[in-house]
Amino acid sequence: GDHVRLVVADNGVGIDEHTQGKVFEPFFTSKGPGTGTGLGLSTVYGIVEQNNGFIVVTSSPGDGATFEIFLPRHDGPVVADPAPPASNGGARGHETILVVEDEPAILAVITRILESDGYAVLATTDATDAVRIALEHNEQIHLLLTDVIMPGMTGRDLAAALTAAGIHTRHMFMSGYPADIITEQGILDRDLHFIQKPFSVDALIAKVREILETEPHPAGA
Repeated sequence: GDHVRLVVADNGVGIDEHTQGKVFEPFFTSKGPGTGTGLGLSTVYGIVEQNNGFIVVTSSPGDGATFEIFLPRHDGPVVADPAPPASNGGARGHETILVVEDEPAILAVITRILESDGYAVLATTDATDAVRIALEHNEQIHLLLTDVIMPGMTGRDLAAALTAAGIHTRHMFMSGYPADIITEQGILDRDLHFIQKPFSVDALIAKVREILETEPHPAGA
């Protein structure tokens, strides 16, 4: 059938044939330790596959790379999005949340979502900086919301570092990788609070509220 093609290209160093066979694998990166977490292409691949599409990559060393995304063309009538549901008057947030996400654009969006729902947000793109912020904050931090895979320190290691530093708080983890892949890799325990990116505003707010209302604050806070 007909497809819509989205082309993303660069004029960088290119990708050799061996690496091209691995770029869509979860957690694969050609970067050295502590210098990055890859391009997240496995997440892109998963989203495209879920929408019955496919990706073609064309590249060679020194000639940049071109990714072509093909998505099935919709030939039916265009239907307007339904009106958002009316507010149910649920409780707005008032607690303080420490948000750690190494992508500045994503961090800004999450911060805006939480602040618009009443939360006080401490935000940073760096896990080490998150420990400093927590230690300098004179009031209670009710929840740590952190990405799982970050340069230098994983979200689980950050949570452990905060606890070791005497910062006792609830923990919530997020990632573009599915929970089963993360747990199979031993990066995160299966019973921890987790939300997969991309998530909706409502899903994030509901998950945060659920944790704050149902999980007691850790002892020692």
